[in-house]
Amino acid sequence: MPTLRTYLVIVDNTPESRVAMRYAALRASHVQAHVTLLFAIPATEFMQWGGVQEIIQAEAEAAAEALLASIADELFALSGERPSIIVRQGVTTDLIMATVAADPSIHALVLGAAPKGTPGPLVDFFAGERAGQLPCLVMIVPGGVGDDRLAELT
Repeated sequence: MPTLRTYLVIVDNTPESRVAMRYAALRASHVQAHVTLLFAIPATEFMQWGGVQEIIQAEAEAAAEALLASIADELFALSGERPSIIVRQGVTTDLIMATVAADPSIHALVLGAAPKGTPGPLVDFFAGERAGQLPCLVMIVPGGVGDDRLAELT
């Protein structure tokens, strides 16, 4: 049986991340694929008081889980399927590279580009410095695309 194709979406609080998620959900529903959401919690600097660091870490994880639950509900409404969710602590680009390397079902990394100004650090990184190093497609969804147009593109 062939491995189900997976679209990996990096989740943060940006509008372009939401557009990327919506594109991936719609596309996945059209081609019977799966969506995985990855949320990267920035590593906290070592603090002398470990209890404070643990509280900061727990708050960051709770905020990530709340955001992902909301996005997972939206994705389910669009595609009828629940996404896989990955929450990791570390440098986002390193986590993406490790996730893609560990999962051969990942067909595409779906990123949203900011609608104005620079496209964003992840787009810069994966469309520039690392463009040819991933074993999957990199899809860049324009952040200014409306829902109707997004549906047409999928």
